[in-house]
Amino acid sequence: MTERLFGRKLTPINQRRLANFRANKRGYWSFWIFLVLFGLSLFAELIANDQPFLVSYDGGLYSPILFFYPETEFGGVLPTEADYTDPAVAARIEEKGWMLWPLIRYDQVTVAWDLPDAAPTAPDAQHWLGTDDQARDVVARVIYGFRISVLFGFTLTVISAVIGIAAGAIQGYYGGWIDLIFQRFIEIWSSMPQLYILIILASVIEPNFWWLLGVLLLFSWIGFVGVVRAEFLKTRNFDYVRAARALGVSNQVIIFRHVLPNAMVATMTFMPFTLAGSVTILTSLDFLGIGLPPGSASLGDLLAQGKANLQAPWLGLTGFFVIGTMLTLLIFIGEAVRDAFDPRKLFAAPPPAEATPDVRPSTTPQRAPQGAE
Repeated sequence: MTERLFGRKLTPINQRRLANFRANKRGYWSFWIFLVLFGLSLFAELIANDQPFLVSYDGGLYSPILFFYPETEFGGVLPTEADYTDPAVAARIEEKGWMLWPLIRYDQVTVAWDLPDAAPTAPDAQHWLGTDDQARDVVARVIYGFRISVLFGFTLTVISAVIGIAAGAIQGYYGGWIDLIFQRFIEIWSSMPQLYILIILASVIEPNFWWLLGVLLLFSWIGFVGVVRAEFLKTRNFDYVRAARALGVSNQVIIFRHVLPNAMVATMTFMPFTLAGSVTILTSLDFLGIGLPPGSASLGDLLAQGKANLQAPWLGLTGFFVIGTMLTLLIFIGEAVRDAFDPRKLFAAPPPAEATPDVRPSTTPQRAPQGAE
């Protein structure tokens, strides 16, 4: 059984949790598949880009993917940034050097001007999943859209969890009027029409990543409050909490060091499913047209294009399968996390080897004490 994780020694109970997580093979392998896909999307600029990694020209080396170079640097006449997809620029570079391109020669907003037919075009050797109605490569937009969806969902989930855990901890620990006032406020606040508020604000302000994140944070933290509040209401009357109060331990120490670790078990089980919901929120808003700014790579925008272009089924099918695969992986991971923190499964397995005392009988004969005869 693994004793260390990321260089830190695990306690016996965390070793049991890690073993239960690995025992769920479906969730364990889903975690690694999702981690690989997300890790690759973080380097989207190195996978799909309309600028080469390296350019060798007239004995010099250039890195357009990192630095700005004017067209005059490569024998042109314009002081603006060189367009390396321009046939004239590419021909001048090929005469005196070479270019090393990424796997996909298109960015999320790059327009393919050399299409054989009117956009959207079907998949071919150059565009593996075809192009959308703006002549942009679908594979490149899927990679960038996957990254922004996961980052948005992860950021929304983490910040919502921090706010919700803090509010639930205060309510559950202190109780009384504090709990009563907070609960009435949450009931009123949760009844606000969130979608209508987003539509009204989107008609006044152009939405962007941080704007949408801030608006959704106003409501998404409520889901964590009930879970944490229930755990604190149950735990605050336990004997060890009363003993800590009798010893003069401050409320802050009791909350964060003694009660919160128990409440985090239910919260950690809840978080993967919240992450899946947060990802679909951005997809839904983009599909309705009140999400990210026009032109941004988004899975919801891909679904909207598939709905608007029924003659191009690869658009809708690509968005459907990408979103379906992503949510399926997140749900499987959530099931594995639930098994890892389930108390019934946590203590059903045998204890770790290092925690089991050695009770094997000794084979060496023992001499009887004097007088025992």
